[in-house]
Amino acid sequence: MLSSTTNNNLPALSAAKPTIPGYLARLVPGLCLCLLVTALSYMLQGIEARLLGRAWLEALVLAILVGTAIRTAWTPSNRWLPGIQFSAKTLLELAVVMLGASISVQTIEAVGPALLIGIAVVVFIAIGASYAVGRLLKLPQRMAILIACGNSICGNSAIAAVAPVIGADAEDIATSIAFTAVLGVIVVLTLPLTVPILALSLNQFGILAGLTVYAVPQVLAATAPISSTAAKIGTLVKLVRVLMLGPVVLALSVLASRLREETDEPAPHITAGDRPKQGRVALRQLVPWFIVGFLALAGLRSANLIPHAALAPVSTAANMLTIIAMAALGLGVDVRVVAKAGVRVIATVTLSLIVLGIIGFGLIKLLGVA
Repeated sequence: MLSSTTNNNLPALSAAKPTIPGYLARLVPGLCLCLLVTALSYMLQGIEARLLGRAWLEALVLAILVGTAIRTAWTPSNRWLPGIQFSAKTLLELAVVMLGASISVQTIEAVGPALLIGIAVVVFIAIGASYAVGRLLKLPQRMAILIACGNSICGNSAIAAVAPVIGADAEDIATSIAFTAVLGVIVVLTLPLTVPILALSLNQFGILAGLTVYAVPQVLAATAPISSTAAKIGTLVKLVRVLMLGPVVLALSVLASRLREETDEPAPHITAGDRPKQGRVALRQLVPWFIVGFLALAGLRSANLIPHAALAPVSTAANMLTIIAMAALGLGVDVRVVAKAGVRVIATVTLSLIVLGIIGFGLIKLLGVA
């Protein structure tokens, strides 16, 4: 048996905080891999432009495809993960913050209060409809709620925020997040096809993208190849949608308190394992810091406190960081997870997204957006 002295020393050694240079060194392999995927994406975009006359798939989308192809063929070891995770999260959030410099109060006023109210209504209707679909397909309550909130609000962020509130277990969370990743890529690639099919204007497409795409950078990936106008409107709509996470989580914390106390539901092939401990949801989960940063830069832009000469470089940097982040997101998507999740989950996620798209398109027509 180890002596008390040895026992006292071990925790101290294991608890030693990593130095900043050590932390940065851990990021290098994964970050370099994301940069390599980004470079390949730009190269493929150039080849595409030379062969076809224009780049039908922008580097933003190609980064996802290349990253996904690499991840499906090869699973990165722990050596690569810190840099990939940093690129997918921190760089992604920085890109969103920088995007705030391109949106002013005048843009928000152009959207109009009717659309802002409509977005909130769409979110709550979509959550209810998606939950109903999941229950009709006999998914457990917790997984149905996670999928409904993930589809209707902001994908992984919503799932992560809602999970502890409803007592979801690790399998619920992993399966739900896997599908938002895979389906999110599919939506980004296919949504631009709705422009000619539904005869959408740039404003209409931006609104539809903001209402249906999971993540803010994915909104950029879906809309940037169409136009900058669609990208700005889509991002604004998406951020309003993300802000609905706070009210939804607060509502669930009251309405779903019974779920936190129940035992696991009998569906071991879909969900199993220990649930995370109950706890309060952190404020940063209700209002992520990058939304605050985005709004702060938008405020500075509206007050003309950002030099006009700085707008183009900030936009370029935001675009580059977004592409690197999309490469990292692609490196986190293994399409083989689809086969492991079950037909009911696949059907629920897909039908929920279709319902959200129909509701979003209905809102556009109802408001008469030009």
